[in-house]
Amino acid sequence: MPETFLPPVARRAGLVVVWVLGLALLLLVAAVAWIGVRGFLAYGHLDAAQKKAPAIAADLGNLSAASAALDDLASDTGAARDLTSDWIWQGAEGMPWVGPQLAAIADVAAAVDDVVTGSARPIASVAGGFGVDAFIPVDGRIDTTVFTALAAPATDAAGVAASARDDVAAIDRTPLLAPISDAVDRVGTLLTQVASGTDALARASTLLPSMLGADGPRDNLLLVQNNAEWRSLGGIVGSMSIIRTDKGSIELTGQYSSSDFERYEKPVLDLGEYETIYQTRPGRYSQNVTQVPDFPLAARLAREFVSKKGEDASSVFSIDPVALSYLLEATGPVTLPTGDKLTSKNAVQLLLNEVYLRYEDPRQQDAFFAAAASSVFTAMTSGNVNPAALISALGRAGSEHRISLWSADEADQKVLAGTTLAGTPPTNDADTARFGVYFNDGTGSKMDWYVTPDVQLAWEGCGTGTTPRTLSLEISLTSTAPADAATSLPKYITGGGTYGAPPGTARTLGEVYLPEGFSVASASTSLGAGFAGGMVGGRQVLSYSFDLKPGDSESVTIDVVADTDIRDAEAWVTPTADASLSPVVRASCESGASSASSGTLG
Repeated sequence: MPETFLPPVARRAGLVVVWVLGLALLLLVAAVAWIGVRGFLAYGHLDAAQKKAPAIAADLGNLSAASAALDDLASDTGAARDLTSDWIWQGAEGMPWVGPQLAAIADVAAAVDDVVTGSARPIASVAGGFGVDAFIPVDGRIDTTVFTALAAPATDAAGVAASARDDVAAIDRTPLLAPISDAVDRVGTLLTQVASGTDALARASTLLPSMLGADGPRDNLLLVQNNAEWRSLGGIVGSMSIIRTDKGSIELTGQYSSSDFERYEKPVLDLGEYETIYQTRPGRYSQNVTQVPDFPLAARLAREFVSKKGEDASSVFSIDPVALSYLLEATGPVTLPTGDKLTSKNAVQLLLNEVYLRYEDPRQQDAFFAAAASSVFTAMTSGNVNPAALISALGRAGSEHRISLWSADEADQKVLAGTTLAGTPPTNDADTARFGVYFNDGTGSKMDWYVTPDVQLAWEGCGTGTTPRTLSLEISLTSTAPADAATSLPKYITGGGTYGAPPGTARTLGEVYLPEGFSVASASTSLGAGFAGGMVGGRQVLSYSFDLKPGDSESVTIDVVADTDIRDAEAWVTPTADASLSPVVRASCESGASSASSGTLG
C-alpha cells in the first residue's frame, strides 16, 4: 500500500471535497433529469394542444362544444406552462448554451397559455351564451346586442393576444438550435394570426352595432368592382347599391349602374395630388373613383356621386366578384332569375367574362348584374349561411384587399384605422418597406380578363444594422387573349378601338408608388421607354404604359436604394380576377427573393 505524505487533516479535507463534488454531480444529474422529464411532459401537453386546436376551429358552428373544448385545451397549455416555470427550470435558463433553449421553450409555453386562457376562452364564454346563429342575418336581421356584449371581452382578448405575439417575437433566435428556432417561428406566425383575428373581432364588435343601425336608420353604399377592367383598387365600379340598416334589419333599397350617373366637367371633389397622376377622371366619372389607390378618398367620391341622386350614405363598402365567390362558399349556390346557378366556382368567370360573351347590349348586362346582386343579397340575409365559412371568407377577402370600408363617422374611422379594411395606401413601418403597384385599364373595355401580372421583390446588400441596401421590383404583364381576339371577341370586351388601342390589344397603364425614404437607382422597361409620374404624399410615383397584343409580355424593373436597417419588404398589388395571384408580395433579407402571401385580417 503506497505511503501518503498528506497529513490527516488534508486527507479529511480531500474526502469532503470528493463527497461535495459527488453530491454536486448527483444533484446536477438529478436537475438535468428533472428538467428533461418536465420538458418531455411539457412537450406532450403542447403537442396535445396543437392537435386539438384545429378541431376546435372547425367546430365553430357549435360554440358550446367549442367552449368546453377550450377548457380542455387550457388544461394542456396550463400544464405546459407550469412544467417550464419552476425554480429549477428558471435557474437552468441562466446556463450557457442550454439556458436560451429552455428560456425560449418557457416563453412559448407561457405565450400560448396566455392566448388560450386570456383570449380564446373569454370570447368563447360570451359568444357561447348567444349561439353561433346570432352572428349571421336571419330573415334580414342581425341582433346587434351580440356585438355590443362582445366588444369589451374582445378588446381585452386582443390586448392579450398582441402581448403574447410580441413576447414570442422578442425571443432572440441567434443562440437557438434549429429545431427550437423553427418551432418558435411557427408559434410566432400562429400568434400573429391570432392577434390579427382577435383585433379584427374587437374592432368589428365595436363598429357593427352603429353600422347595423343600432342608433337609428342608416344608409350604406355598396360598390361592386369589376376586375375585368382594372382600376388601382381592383376594377371599375360596375354597380352601386343602397343598403338600409335599422335596429339590425338589412334592406336593399336602391341600385345604380355606371350609366345612371352623369359625366361631370369638373371633379365632384378635390383630388389633391392624385390629380397629377390620374388627371380629373376619378372625380368626373363614377366608374373611375377606384382609380385613386386610396379607399377613403374613393369612398367619399362615390358618396358624392350618389348624393346627386338624392342618397345620403353614412358609410361605403366595396367588394369584388372574387370576394363574392368566397362568400358563396358560405351561402352555397344561388339561383338567378335567368336560371343560372351562381356558385363559388363559376361566379368570377360568369360575372367578369361570360356575361359579356352572352349579352352584347350593356342594358342587358346591367340587368343581369342587378339580378345577381339582389339574389346574392337575399341569400346572405336569409339566415342559411355557414358561420365558419362566412368568417373564413370575410377574413380571406379582407386580407387580399378585396373588401374595403369607410365611414363618415370619425369614431368609426378610428376603429378602422390600421386595418386592411380601411383601404389606405401602403406606408413603411419600422420593419417593412412597402411599394404600391397598381394597374389601370387604358383600353376602355374588359380586356384585363386576359392579362396576367407577375410581381417579384428581392433585396441586395443586407447587412447588420443600418447599411446601404437595394430593393428590386420586377413587374411583368402577359396577354393570354386568343390570337384572333380582334375578331372572335365582342366589341364590348375589345373596346373596338374606341380609345385608341386596336381591337384585341390590351392597354395597361401602371403606377408604382415607391417606399418612403428610398430613391431610384435605376428604372427600365422592356420596351426601353421612359417613365412619367409625380409625387403623392411625399413619395415618388413612376408611371408607364404597355400595349399588349395576344401573347405579348412586357416588363418593368425598378431598383430603389436607401441607407436603412429595414429587412422586410412588401408590394401591395391591384387585386385581379385571378384568386391565385396574391395582392401582397413579400421579401425579406433572410430569404432574399419574394413570396406571395394573402396575410390576415386586421
